[in-house]
Amino acid sequence: MVGLLARRLGTVALVAALAGCGGSSTTSTTSAAGGGAPTTLKLTSPADGSLRFDQSKLTAKAGAITLSYTNTSSTPHGIAIESATGGVVSGGATSTATITLKAGTYTFFCPVPGHRQAGMTGTLTVS
Repeated sequence: MVGLLARRLGTVALVAALAGCGGSSTTSTTSAAGGGAPTTLKLTSPADGSLRFDQSKLTAKAGAITLSYTNTSSTPHGIAIESATGGVVSGGATSTATITLKAGTYTFFCPVPGHRQAGMTGTLTVS
């Protein structure tokens, strides 16, 4: 009986760990064709909540690309590109969007209504 209880508690602990309880990041993924880890590009924005990213131009090689955006302000922001949209975050949390892209020029932006229109955008050049 003790062995059964220990196995069940172990299973509960494993499920909780896999669920990522208490995490502060959100992710949206568009499946990648091909193998390998995605290229990760990191972004932030001003701590005062300004509607802009710290970088307006990014470059990457074609393939799986992750945009990782950390928002240190209390103003809600997020990251999006093409069909991949990360969650809206604030207070030091991170939002990620992963997508497989061919060579070309793409616009990344904040998905919060009105923020893209206010200029919270940038250009990703993929070669």
